[in-house]
Amino acid sequence: MMKDETIECSVCHSKLVKPTTKTVSRAYDRYKIKTSKKQRALNVLLVVGDCMLVGLQPILVYMSKVDGKFSFSPLSVNFLTEVAKVIFALVMLLIQARNQKHGEKSLLSPSTFIQAARNNVLLAIPALLYAINNYLKFIMQLYFNPATVKMLSNLKVLVIAVLLKIIMKRRFSIIQWEALALLLIGISLNQISSLPAGPTAMGLPVAMGAYIYTFIFVTVPSLASVFNEYALKSQYDTSIYLQNLFLYGYGAIFNFLGILGTVVIQGPESFDILQGHSKATMLLIINNAGQGILSSFFFKYADTILKKYSSTVATIFTGFASASLFGHTLTINFMLGISIVFISMHQFFSPLSEVKEEENGVLEFESVNKTDRLKDSSFINIRAGANEEPRHHVDSDERRPLLPT
Repeated sequence: MMKDETIECSVCHSKLVKPTTKTVSRAYDRYKIKTSKKQRALNVLLVVGDCMLVGLQPILVYMSKVDGKFSFSPLSVNFLTEVAKVIFALVMLLIQARNQKHGEKSLLSPSTFIQAARNNVLLAIPALLYAINNYLKFIMQLYFNPATVKMLSNLKVLVIAVLLKIIMKRRFSIIQWEALALLLIGISLNQISSLPAGPTAMGLPVAMGAYIYTFIFVTVPSLASVFNEYALKSQYDTSIYLQNLFLYGYGAIFNFLGILGTVVIQGPESFDILQGHSKATMLLIINNAGQGILSSFFFKYADTILKKYSSTVATIFTGFASASLFGHTLTINFMLGISIVFISMHQFFSPLSEVKEEENGVLEFESVNKTDRLKDSSFINIRAGANEEPRHHVDSDERRPLLPT
């Protein structure tokens, strides 16, 4: 700080008049809004697309059942879905390779492919977990109606938050944890009295079997999502289509091994992967493929929590659609649960939920020694942008587009 009430930027060394606290706050808000505009637009597109696909999935699964049962093998649907995603990733990778600039290392060269395969071997873990989860989705439809399945799947948000904190060291404010608790309450309200009666194939009471499947249905995809986000972002420079090619390739292999397992148990006639399929199952395969592709963009360019919260938006669509198409009753528990879920969403993503973290950041910001600020060229005094446009040098990483070109 200078004696004549001016300040000097530690990066560009501009001398500016000291602004007021309110001016600093407003300038920083404008800068933050400007830099996150593209990210917010991407998030909106991802959420809208995810809501449409996730909301339609339980409907298509329900339409695929004949007399309450599946006339096809769920493993065959999952395998065909992975094959469809592999084809999509391969086509997009070829398009991206053709549009590469002169002098860039080819994405299709053997050395690039082998090196990327080694660096992204961790994707085999979420691929295996997704293969298990995709089979469980069909099992869950035997116990719950489509709207309840979507509400139960929202339990993954709480489990994912815990896993993100443990595995990726992500921090959440108290308000955000309270929002997740509200989400759990909303789901519980809808779950009351939703279990059907009758025995299960395992010989257990249906409530016990349903709760066991629900526990696996929640934990397995939660682990898959966190590992997927970690694997994709840990190799951020790798093309997302190349990463998807590995992820979907692993998924196709695991599902094909599952099909071979059913052949050993049930006989060679079960190897016909197209047996029992209809137009509804073909639409289901397309829907599942689109949902998986969108998920990879969520995990690499957005956030796992946002992905799971966007799925809750699809719950209301699923509920009304299942009521109009299949005559399922929308109970007062469902309506109250939906209301609480949306309140939870608003609370979690509200700016107030980050106040505590921002206050801590200010305390840390003010505790830095002034002489250290001048020595550290990476320190940027945000007050310098209050009265004029910032003229700081921008790192190459900040210019990186959100989506691959």
